[in-house]
Amino acid sequence: MPSLKDLKNRIESVKSTRKITKAMQMVAAAKLRRAQEAAEQSRPYTERFNAVMAGLAASVGGSDSAPKLLSGTGSDKVQLLIVMTSERGLCGGFNSNIAKLARSHAQKLLAEGKEVKILTVGKKGRDQLKRDFGSLYIDHVDLTEVKRVGYADAQGIAKDVLARFDAGEFDVATLFYSKFVNVVSQIPTAQQIIPATFEEEEGSEPSTLFDYEPSEEAILADLLPRGVATQIFAGLLENGASEQGARMSAMDNATRNAGEMIDKLTIEFNRSRQAVITNELIEIISGAEAL
Repeated sequence: MPSLKDLKNRIESVKSTRKITKAMQMVAAAKLRRAQEAAEQSRPYTERFNAVMAGLAASVGGSDSAPKLLSGTGSDKVQLLIVMTSERGLCGGFNSNIAKLARSHAQKLLAEGKEVKILTVGKKGRDQLKRDFGSLYIDHVDLTEVKRVGYADAQGIAKDVLARFDAGEFDVATLFYSKFVNVVSQIPTAQQIIPATFEEEEGSEPSTLFDYEPSEEAILADLLPRGVATQIFAGLLENGASEQGARMSAMDNATRNAGEMIDKLTIEFNRSRQAVITNELIEIISGAEAL
């Protein structure tokens, strides 16, 4: 049974931890608002961009002159997985869920006899996948010093990926990130970005209403690289909001758990102290009776 001093020290320790988790919860809540606004503001542009690209892609179809980013290499033998996670932990299952989805996808591809290459963005995903797939890593993007993710960061990643595609290093690229729904819900998502895939939204105007100059193929050749950067940027923004939402929820749970632990330890401390006092009274009474 722990002594009164041990119990008192433990209570103080848990109280200190609760202060830290409460502070982290408040910081995450403040950051979440900005991150959520950024993610939500990017969605209309991304959706409209994809709708226009879907119309162009549908009109080009399987044409021989279609850009390589749309038509692909004609093979899916070499697969590139771009796994985007956070640089910091203490955000619940946010990083683990993305890594789990990427791990499952990689194992499925390897079982099918495909060659897998992995590019990680964020050290938490890199650390979680390193044990099983360390030999498959081709590069890592460190955003530790980036306080607020911008389009330039996504553009840098996209340029590297596109350069590797042009060099024939892979056939298919899939992006892994977490889509933000709300504070308690973030959905791990896998999205193929090369060859580009677009789904035209229901109710959107048919592409036949538009006349493009120059040709659809020329416009696609110019816009498809931007589309890769746009999708990566949208994924980074969704990840940013998801990370803060997950951290806020995790720190809230940790704060409540610390409070419950403090209550239990306080009860145990009071009982132990009462037992000590009772024993001392018994010794005093016994001594008095012996006299």
